[in-house]
This record gives sequence, structure tokens and C-alpha cells, in this order.
Amino acid sequence: MERVFMEKIRMIDVAKKAGVSKSTVSQYLNKRYEFMSKDTRQRISEVIQELGFKPNSVARSLKLKKTNTIGIIVPNINYSFSTAVSRGVEDYCQKKGYSVIICNSDDNPEKEHAYIQMLQMKQVDGIIISSTGENNALLKEEIIRQLPLVLLDRIFEDIKIDMVCSDHRTGAFEAILHLIKMGHKRILVVIPDEHLNSSRVSRIKGYYDALVEYNIVADEDLIVYVSENNIDAKMDDLFKMDDPPTAIFCINDLATLQVLTYLKRKKIKIPEDVAVIGVDDFPAANLLESPLTVVGQHTYDMGIKAAELLIRRIEDKNVDKCVQHVFPCELIVRESCGFKKNDSL
Repeated sequence: MERVFMEKIRMIDVAKKAGVSKSTVSQYLNKRYEFMSKDTRQRISEVIQELGFKPNSVARSLKLKKTNTIGIIVPNINYSFSTAVSRGVEDYCQKKGYSVIICNSDDNPEKEHAYIQMLQMKQVDGIIISSTGENNALLKEEIIRQLPLVLLDRIFEDIKIDMVCSDHRTGAFEAILHLIKMGHKRILVVIPDEHLNSSRVSRIKGYYDALVEYNIVADEDLIVYVSENNIDAKMDDLFKMDDPPTAIFCINDLATLQVLTYLKRKKIKIPEDVAVIGVDDFPAANLLESPLTVVGQHTYDMGIKAAELLIRRIEDKNVDKCVQHVFPCELIVRESCGFKKNDSL
């Protein structure tokens, strides 16, 4: 049986058939239309379609020193925060002609370090990173090499870099204030037993701020770090106390999932037995038996803003001033703290 191989179509073939120079085709492919008539653009487009021409992206990247690819390193793609910001980044980048490589660090400094190096080797044009804070020296090296970076949902005073984050301290403060106004003083804070990033530290500070505001003495036993393996033992001990917690503030959506699973397993009712507030408005929060009160973040918009700042710095090397864009959090009150729609305020 005879095998037929199609000859690879080259840029010069497109130029000859369209009746233009090779450089004109190159300008078209690079979207430099300033001195190109509409008819010429239309003719080149039709020839490219007719011949099935596919530009050599590697060769173009080498010539332009630009890959039109960016990387984003998130803590855990299973978190609703990571999913939403990644979608925001991807949507904005797609409109601007950039591809996105998504990396999942699991809040592991070693894994994060490896991803930073991998993205550099792939010659991405820039990186958006929700950093562990343990690789700041490497990030500083990349800044010196002029690799555009945007820090997402983290604040580090020792790095001069564009940042996009939420006002976590105020968000947590308002959540705890809401619980106090609902009559709660024994408020438990549940934190995943993993890397304590700057966002979680800010929420813990907001918790203490609210207690101080109402002259409530902080009980360090009500700050607990849990994992899937130890949550039952730790929560059992807390609820066996003479003065057990009457409300729980879950510091992220992983903590929220762990707490809700525990409460259901132990048949502890929300809000009759304990009030609960989570962080991040995940899709099922409003569908629970007692719809969950949450500290909402503008996660999708944060992703868009991070991508906007990164591409701005990629495409304008003269940008000097660093931007710190802080999004407000929003307390979304539902029934998990005892609020009912037909209650009189």
C-alpha cells in the first residue's frame, strides 16, 4: 500500500501564494498590523486556512524571546480558592493570547521550589504564585533576572513585588464579631495542621482583634490544628470541656470540610448545638441542611487582577512601581449561626 506524506507548509509558501513578502506574513502572525491593509490581512488569513499552515511556536518563541505562556502556582487545586483564581487567570490570559500552566504546590516548599525552576526552564513569560514563604530567596533571584512575578493571596514585606490579596484580618474580625453579637464567647478556631501561611496568620490576628474589641479573654486551647487523622480526638476533648465552645470559625475550606464531616458524624446539630462560620463561599455552602455563613472572597476577580498585573509587567518592561491590590472580604450571613430569614432583627 502506497503511503502519502504531505510536505510541511512553510511561511515562504504562504507568502508566495498570498503574493506578499515573508516578512509581511511574519508581521501578520505577530499581530503587527500597523502598516498592513485590511485586504492583505484577509488574503494572508485565507491562504493560511487553505494551506493548513501551522506556525512553528518554538522558533517564534526563540526569535521573539517570548513564549506567550505564564505559570500559576497554587496551594491546592482542590480548594475552592485555588480553583476560582486559576479560572480567573486562565480566562483573562486566554483573551490576551497567553497560555497558562497550573502547578499545585500542596503548600510544600520543596514542591514549590521545583515548580519555580521548572517554569523557568520552560521559559514562561511570568509567574503568579501563592507562595509558602519559604522560597523568598529564589523569588528575589527571579526578580533580579527580571522575570515578571505577581504574589497571590500572600504578603511578604521583604519582597518588592506586585501583590493581589484579600483583607483577611478584617474579614475574620467581622466574622468573629458576628458570632460575639449572636451571644458567643467561647469561639473555637480550627486550622489545618499544615503550613501556616500569611493569609491564615492574618485571620488569626483578626480573631484576636475581635476578642479584644469586646474584652473577651483569649483561651489558647480554642486555637486547634487538626488533620484527618486527629480531628476526632481533638474535637472530642474540646466538647467534653466544662465550658465547651459554642461556635467554630474554620480558617479555610479544608478546615470547614473537616469540621462539617466531624459534626455530622457525631450528630452535633448546626446551629442548635454549635454555630459555624467558614472561609470561602464554595458552591454547596448554600445547599447544606443549615446553609453555611462564610467569609467570602472575590476569588475570580483576584485571578483576573493578578493576570492583568502580570501581563502589564510582561509587555511593558519600563513598569517600575509595584502594585498591592487588596480586595475586601464579605461576610455572607446564612443560617449556620442561628440566623433565620423569618427572624426579626
